[in-house]
Amino acid sequence: MKWELLTQLLVNGLIVGTLYGVVAMCFVLIYKSTQIVNFAQGEFLLVGAWFCYWLLTDFALPFYIGFPITLAFMMIFGILLQVVVLRPMIGKPIISVIMMTIGLAMFFQSLMSAIFGGYARSFPEVFATRSVNILGLEVQSAYMMSLVVSLVVMVGFYYFFKYSRMGLAMRATAFDQQVAMSLGISVKQVFAMAWAISAMVSALAGVVVGMVNGVSSALSFFGIKVFPAVILGGLDSIVGAIVGGIIIGVLENLAEYCDSQFFQIGNMYAIAPFYVLVIILMIKPYGLFGTKKVERI
Repeated sequence: MKWELLTQLLVNGLIVGTLYGVVAMCFVLIYKSTQIVNFAQGEFLLVGAWFCYWLLTDFALPFYIGFPITLAFMMIFGILLQVVVLRPMIGKPIISVIMMTIGLAMFFQSLMSAIFGGYARSFPEVFATRSVNILGLEVQSAYMMSLVVSLVVMVGFYYFFKYSRMGLAMRATAFDQQVAMSLGISVKQVFAMAWAISAMVSALAGVVVGMVNGVSSALSFFGIKVFPAVILGGLDSIVGAIVGGIIIGVLENLAEYCDSQFFQIGNMYAIAPFYVLVIILMIKPYGLFGTKKVERI
């Protein structure tokens, strides 16, 4: 067995898993606030990555300027999307709203392809060195940045929900919208902020993945890859999103190792998370940390 390769893949899986956890938290944030599963989450990564790429190439902005501008743009983008497109859907059947998010996903995929083309483009070099050596392991600089940023985002989410006024309002709205409104909480503002934060954090992930793999329409598939992590952890659990993301990140890299060394199938890396999705839905449909709902007819 190639232990060095296994260790390398597990470290990469742990780092990528934290990124999965961050995107999974965006799924959970929107679901807890609005009871909607956003199937356009991957397109938030795509739009953010292309916007940052455009700033860095066409305007030649340095990364430390272009990146914050991208995050600010995506926050505004998320608010406008919720206010203009999704707010009129309040009160409509949930399936109609879900279909709307699927329609948005297809629209943004087509729009980005029309503007930037369908071919992958290499992200401008951001770091002086493409990889760093840690205890004999080569780790890409973008992954190291993603690990640090992901941990900061996770801590930020914790303090935001526990101590900030808007975070407490989101928790109240997620518990019961009518009670929240009776306490003077603007549910519309909560919805808009949830989509804004989700879009901004997803763009962060999109930029990181774009720096590693290039920017292309394939970035939108990242949202689908994260979905097994969301279901594994629990659709309404922030902690579950983090744990699920790390498990899926490690699992898919472990599957890649087993495939290359033993099975020789060729696609275990891509399909292993979805095997987990099927299994978890069969034996524990609410996930590891999800709230089990009891419905009486």
